Amino acid sequence: MQPEHWDATRDGPLSERVMYDKLTARGYAVNRWVYPPGTVFAMHSHNLDKIDAVLAGRFKMTMQGQSIILEAGDCLVVPKGVMHSAEVVGDDAVVSLDAVRL
Repeated sequence: MQPEHWDATRDGPLSERVMYDKLTARGYAVNRWVYPPGTVFAMHSHNLDKIDAVLAGRFKMTMQGQSIILEAGDCLVVPKGVMHSAEVVGDDAVVSLDAVRL
């Protein structure tokens, strides 16, 4: 499980529009979500490849026995059919772009 980190040198300043454009250019449909503190998504899977991209807050992702915390500018590919969970960490809401493969 390897997150992609925002590269300001390559991608410019982090913004919702630039992150959205970057994900759609990779062939994903993108929706914006805000998850309040305390939000937990139990283990589940999806029938599509997806990417979780964080614009604000801290999002703990657990997949294949490993956990990481995504922060602003981080993206994580979640392959179709792979069990994973997610949890908002800390006192701030997570602003996320949820991208699914078209």
